[in-house]
Amino acid sequence: MALQQEVLALYRCIFRLARKWTSLSGKAQDTREEQEYIRTEAKTLFKKNKKITDESQIRQHIKEAEARIEIAQHYRIPYPRPVNIPQNVLAPTSAKLKKKQKQQIEQSKPIYLKSYEDT
Repeated sequence: MALQQEVLALYRCIFRLARKWTSLSGKAQDTREEQEYIRTEAKTLFKKNKKITDESQIRQHIKEAEARIEIAQHYRIPYPRPVNIPQNVLAPTSAKLKKKQKQQIEQSKPIYLKSYEDT
């Protein structure tokens, strides 16, 4: 029950952030677009993860959300930051990735992008 309250408090915090958000450019159009992005992203990820019942996974997703909030507030950009994958992990364009390479790519993914399988 405490975990559920923590998740709901985080959800409210994200929507409060979206309501108070102003873009770095200061333009009204940019601000509206970024506010809408924050709301849409939160809804999408919370719906995607709503069936997770494992407490450790829930805690990981809470850490991910908190990291994204901190990064957005610090850099004043709500979008995920780019990820640099170590060069020794990448296979030539004609070869398939090996199991070890896939594992290293997954480990190099920062916490704020763990919900994205496609990145």
